Amino acid sequence: MGIDTTTTTLPGGTWTMGGLTVTRFGYGAMQLAGPGVMGPPADRDGALAVLREVVELGITHIDTADAYGPVITNELIREALHPYPEGLHIVTKVGAVRDAQGGWPVAREPDELRRAVHDNLTHLGLDVLDVVNLRVGNAVGREEGSIAQAFETLVELQQQGLIRHLGMSNATPAQVAEARSIAPIVCVQNLYNLAHREDDELIDRLAEEGIAYVPYFPLGGFTPLQSEALSAVAARLGATPMAVALAWLLQRSPNILLIPGTSSVAHLRENVAGAGLALAEEDLAELDAIGR
Repeated sequence: MGIDTTTTTLPGGTWTMGGLTVTRFGYGAMQLAGPGVMGPPADRDGALAVLREVVELGITHIDTADAYGPVITNELIREALHPYPEGLHIVTKVGAVRDAQGGWPVAREPDELRRAVHDNLTHLGLDVLDVVNLRVGNAVGREEGSIAQAFETLVELQQQGLIRHLGMSNATPAQVAEARSIAPIVCVQNLYNLAHREDDELIDRLAEEGIAYVPYFPLGGFTPLQSEALSAVAARLGATPMAVALAWLLQRSPNILLIPGTSSVAHLRENVAGAGLALAEEDLAELDAIGR
């Protein structure tokens, strides 16, 4: 691609995940698939243009999964960016698949996980995956329970040289601790935003231990009252609610990595610019009150 991905002026700077240096502002590829994250995009050329713009902007962290589409986003990533520029890191996840109704049935049996890892390798055109997150819980949310067998399967694949680093997704603090008792992890990807603050303690603990925290749905899930509070701050700052929400996440903790998704080049650029918004102490105090 002819771009130097070793330096960046993206908001937030960089973070190192197990030796992989990534920009804290990343990109989530989920929205590149069709409606409901099923089927191809309405504008395939537009989707490819977004991915190429991701790299041109200096973003070095792309989040994806073979379940998106299914397969669609990984095929788009490969078509747009393969052979991948040096310094670009693709993070994928396994543990759920898609059914004909658009559901997300659990797929965490050892043979299902092995197949998922090999499918991701094939569809992305890679010999080794940089980071694989084990998605636990279900389509509704997190649920307690041992993740040992599933995580140990991924550790075996890591030992075979198919995975460089491991992470957890949709996981409870107890499951994160269980995974870490089996093998090192480099990231946790959970629901978190201004209104959903359940992981505050977990984020701080992971930051102390050098483990990245990757929030998904950074703006989703607000009640009308909470949206009104966010919008008030945004209006005062002359910014969009998304810009404020992204900037708040970057300022919340240095280990937070952003993966906002979009299928629009213009929206991607807006997200990058917005995340660089500097929030004053009074702004942060008002925003912090939303989730408490």
